[in-house]
Amino acid sequence: MAQKEYAGKMIDIDDNGYFVNSEQWSREVAQAMAKENGEELTDKHFEVLEFIREKVKSGESLTIRSIGKSGITDIKGFYKMFPGAPLKKATLYAGVSKPSSCV
Repeated sequence: MAQKEYAGKMIDIDDNGYFVNSEQWSREVAQAMAKENGEELTDKHFEVLEFIREKVKSGESLTIRSIGKSGITDIKGFYKMFPGAPLKKATLYAGVSKPSSCV
């Protein structure tokens, strides 16, 4: 297990950079992670991140489709918010493990 510093906190991460302990997550840590990638998170981003955290906490499977049906954003909006690999990036910023649906 490795560690990385975000927002002045040492975070336990796996080999892919995902949180080992989701309890270490905070909005400040997520913002620092995004900033490292040249991105700025808005309140809408945090709504999506909180939705993801709740889904994972309740043991539900996470898909792009479920985020699109969340009422927070549609699928097109989700891709705009987290360009590239939206589910990978959003789960990374949400401080949860990488979904099994992501390769």
